[in-house]
Amino acid sequence: MSRAVIICGALGALLAVAAGAFGAHGLRAQLEPAALAVWATAADYQMYHSLALLALGLAPSQALASGSRRVAAVCFAVGIVLFSGSLYVLALSGIRALGMITPLGGVLFLLGWVAVLAGAWRSER
Repeated sequence: MSRAVIICGALGALLAVAAGAFGAHGLRAQLEPAALAVWATAADYQMYHSLALLALGLAPSQALASGSRRVAAVCFAVGIVLFSGSLYVLALSGIRALGMITPLGGVLFLLGWVAVLAGAWRSER
């Protein structure tokens, strides 16, 4: 599991850097400032939670209860797809209905952090 989480986190971070650079350099002339800000928010949150995935994968097994680690990893990974993915598409397309998906990803991020907290609380002391 930790290998898959590390790979997922590294891939997410790689894509977040690419998305951030693309937004800053490739989309500047194509998008309005508000859409660029949405794009930047998507890249930022993708990076934060990709780094969280890396930390989950690299953390020693006794630092976090395994069930909580798994729940947190799934919440962060799916949260990235829903939160950042919907914001990327919204920034490019302007389709406001996609904004209804974004909070689902945000809730998954919150649940992932709750799982980390609970897992650390229940871990071996």
